[in-house]
Amino acid sequence: MQSPLSIREEEQYWLRSRDVSDSPMVGGDQYFSEHGVARPEAITVDDLPPAENEAVREIDREALEENLPFGKWQLTGSAERIDELWPELVSDAEDGTLWAVKAMTSFGYANFPMYDEYILTVYTPNYFDRPDVGRVREHLRDEYKVTHELYYKPDIYTRKGIVGETAEEFGLSVPARYID
Repeated sequence: MQSPLSIREEEQYWLRSRDVSDSPMVGGDQYFSEHGVARPEAITVDDLPPAENEAVREIDREALEENLPFGKWQLTGSAERIDELWPELVSDAEDGTLWAVKAMTSFGYANFPMYDEYILTVYTPNYFDRPDVGRVREHLRDEYKVTHELYYKPDIYTRKGIVGETAEEFGLSVPARYID
């Protein structure tokens, strides 16, 4: 399997699990029924999780309106740790335990000056579904001994440009929806 660290080509910042696997389980529809997760089109305002403040609630509503319920746990680590975890996490996506993953490439690491470690992102298809988001977090902790604090960032946060330096501008204390 191709390692994200072997990629140095210009403009390839990320390697996605679907780029290295033909398994229909990666990002597949069966994830929803297997894990009891609501499909994006079935989510309503009543499905929104509790929010710490109105700014978080408003971003959740915007994600719902834009049909953008996807998000990811962000794992950081050394090049060696990322290279070790990558094939195992792809395997978990292939068997449906995880929905999808992506890894920062060597090119991405060299061209994202804000990161001092490599990043793996482990996606869930519905960040409003706290039990599934928590199940994935626990899988990372139990199976891969991930013990450091994890940040869960909805894709809407990424689209809006919410990062550490801009979180307060959006009324947020941190650039993540969940921290565990």
